[in-house]
Amino acid sequence: MLIEFEWTEEKRLRTLAERQLDFRDAQRFFDGRPLYTYLSPRGDETRSVSVGLLDGRYVAVVWTDRDGSRRVISMRRARRGEERTLRALYQ
Repeated sequence: MLIEFEWTEEKRLRTLAERQLDFRDAQRFFDGRPLYTYLSPRGDETRSVSVGLLDGRYVAVVWTDRDGSRRVISMRRARRGEERTLRALYQ
């Protein structure tokens, strides 16, 4: 099943400039590679945070499934605890 991805373009460009992470890479990130995912609820919306390796960097992607698409909310460098958890799960 092919997942459709969406995001706010302004936020994608800001994240790319500030963090050198591109929301467009979300398709590669969710390609079946090992990920550590946990819930991060915000108000009425359930968000998830997935942590994994992307181009040799530990990255966290905040996302939600909305109207049949996976909406990327943010991307950032994984926190130390997130990185440790991912390593412990898959080593």
